[in-house]
Amino acid sequence: MEERNVLYYIFSIVRLLLYPFALLYGALVWWRNALYDSGFFTSIGFSVPVITIGNLSTGGTGKTPHVEYLVRLLQYRYRVASMSRGYKRRTQGFVLADETTNALRIGDEPMQYHLKFPELVVSVAEERMTGIPSLLQRRPDVEVILLDDAYQHRSVKAGLNILITDHAHPFYEDHILPFGSLRESRKSAKRADVIIVSKCPAALQTEQANSIRQRIKKYNNNAVFFTGLQYILPFDFLLGSPVFLNGKNVLLVCGIAKPEPLLAFLKEQATGVHTLTYSDHHYFVSADLEEIKATFDKWEVPDKIIVTTEKDAARLRLHENKLAEWGIVIAVLPVEVVVLFGQGAMFDNIVGTYIEQSIAENSTYFA
Repeated sequence: MEERNVLYYIFSIVRLLLYPFALLYGALVWWRNALYDSGFFTSIGFSVPVITIGNLSTGGTGKTPHVEYLVRLLQYRYRVASMSRGYKRRTQGFVLADETTNALRIGDEPMQYHLKFPELVVSVAEERMTGIPSLLQRRPDVEVILLDDAYQHRSVKAGLNILITDHAHPFYEDHILPFGSLRESRKSAKRADVIIVSKCPAALQTEQANSIRQRIKKYNNNAVFFTGLQYILPFDFLLGSPVFLNGKNVLLVCGIAKPEPLLAFLKEQATGVHTLTYSDHHYFVSADLEEIKATFDKWEVPDKIIVTTEKDAARLRLHENKLAEWGIVIAVLPVEVVVLFGQGAMFDNIVGTYIEQSIAENSTYFA
């Protein structure tokens, strides 16, 4: 107990020392936003509907499954494109995914979209302002653009800004970097057209949701939705066939920001769970593969398999031939977003109405 108190004391002192840096960083971000708000810096609009999905924090809000939710919602009605930064990719500039693409070229999350949604036009670009014209030049058939993790990219004038905040770590209880994990101050939530409280427990009560709404209302009075994560049937990494977790001992291999919900789910479904965790967006190298194989071999339990996430699987594809040699079942566990309190249709309607109105306005303008 004494050791915990000492560690907490040290952590508190370190955070206190970081506070001046947070004030400086916050001032710079405030000044940048003020220049955009005043019109000194210009935001550029485009001739197609643009939807931004992002957050105020540095990560771990479950943004990726929300992007996928929008893809599933829109892909059969419009030609949809996604544009991401392509975090930790080994390329620069604008890249359009094709049949030769891998995670090194576009990043793990865009690669996940590319593998999962064949009809989605997947692209990456550090600067969305110049990336969007490149995208539309090469793919003029694109009708809707989803900007992944671009809430801070104010050089692009998005028509619908969706802000995601983690139920366990809401933005209104956080602080700006490096004192906290916010990229911008809490007041920046005012730019959002829709706010989603993500990773909510399935048993979230209406009273609790209303309390959260009231706290968000201090910063933004627009629509607030609550979503949870729903894990669906895993599939074999190599074969694509279904894999069932009941009666299995699972070695979880993952490099995601906050694996706690995933770990809790596996402990409910599997007989036993052992974990090998890596940093978020970690690219596996030979030493990692050796560690995974050795850990699996030394774990003396029956009916054991490896389970990983879709994002990790996108990076593991770089070693597909090596993994095939193992003869081990590697299961990929997909996750989807569920809108709580029966408000899915309401959220879908907000997105659909924006797109229809934007297309109608652009058609009139360019007629």
